[in-house]
Amino acid sequence: MAGHGEKSPGETGLTDVSMLPGRRARPALESAFVRVIATSGVVGIGVALGAILTSQKVAGWIVGLVIALVAVILSAILWSSRRL
Repeated sequence: MAGHGEKSPGETGLTDVSMLPGRRARPALESAFVRVIATSGVVGIGVALGAILTSQKVAGWIVGLVIALVAVILSAILWSSRRL
C-alpha cells in the first residue's frame, strides 16, 4: 500500500511490455569513453562558434556569453541522457 498519493507499480495500469527488445546495459568503461567523446564534441562546437563569432567582429563579452550558454545547454542534454 502506497502512502500520500503514491501508486505502487501494480496500481498504475501500465505494463512493462514493449514491442522493442530490451537493451543491454553499457559497460562502465564504454559509457565513460562515449561521454568523453561527446564532451569533446561540445568543446569542438564551442571552438567553432567562437571562431565564427570573432571572425564577424562580435564583441568579446558576447562571444563568451554565447559559447558559455551553448556549452551549458549541450552539456545538460548530454549528461541527462540515460543512454550514455
